[in-house]
Amino acid sequence: MTTIVVAFRFFLIAEETKTLWTFLTYLFTYLLIMFISLGLMKNMQRVIEDNLELTIALSNALDSRDPYTRNHSENVAKYSVMIAERMKLSEDACKSIRIGALLHDIGKIGIPERILNKPSKLSKEEFNIVKTHPTIGYNMIKHVMNYRYNGVLDIVLYHHERYDGTGYPEGLSGDEIPLLARIVAVADSFDAMSSKRIYRDPLDTEYILNEIKNKKDTQFDPQIVDIFLNIWRNNNIE
Repeated sequence: MTTIVVAFRFFLIAEETKTLWTFLTYLFTYLLIMFISLGLMKNMQRVIEDNLELTIALSNALDSRDPYTRNHSENVAKYSVMIAERMKLSEDACKSIRIGALLHDIGKIGIPERILNKPSKLSKEEFNIVKTHPTIGYNMIKHVMNYRYNGVLDIVLYHHERYDGTGYPEGLSGDEIPLLARIVAVADSFDAMSSKRIYRDPLDTEYILNEIKNKKDTQFDPQIVDIFLNIWRNNNIE
C-alpha cells in the first residue's frame, strides 16, 4: 500500500523533476514512516494488553481472599459489558467498563478479613468500615493517568451510589452518578445476590430479578434495569 501511495504521488502530482532517485527517496521516506507508526501501534497494543492482564491479576488477587466471592469481579465485568453493548456505548467505553468492573472492589484489600469473612451480620461500625472500600480503591489507583479520563475511577468510587441519593460515599443521585458506575451497580448487585456467601446460599434467580426490578428509581437507574432484565430474558445469562 505504501508503494502504491508513493507511485500515485510520483506519477500524478506535477513536479519539475521526476527521476528514479526521487521515487526511491519518496518510497524510503514513506516506508520509514510506516514502520515507525507500526512499531508505535504494536507497542501501544502491548501496553494495553499488559494493563488488562495486570488488572485481571489484581482482581483475582482480591477474589482469592474470599472463596465465596471468587470470580465475582469477572462476572460483574461480563454483565456490565453486556449492558454497555446493548446500550450501544462506544468500544472505548466498553473497554473502560470492563477494567472498572474488574477493579470495582479493589479497595476491599484494605478491609480486614475478619470483617469481610464474618459469618454473621455486620455491626454498624463494621459496615461503616466496609463502606470505605470505594474511597480506598479510588485512592489506590487515582494516580493512573488514563483512569482519570476513561471512567474507571468513576466506577471504583461510585458503584455503591444509589439512584435516590441514599448511597455512598458521596450520596449522589440520578444522573449525578456517572453512567458507567450506574451500569456496574446493577451488574454488581445481581452477581452478589446470585453468589454463595459465607452467611447464605445463592438466592433464587427469579427472586433476584424481582428485587432488581422493584428497586428501579430507588437503588438503580430504571433504564439500565430494563436493559439488564431484557438481556436476561432473551439471552439467559449464566
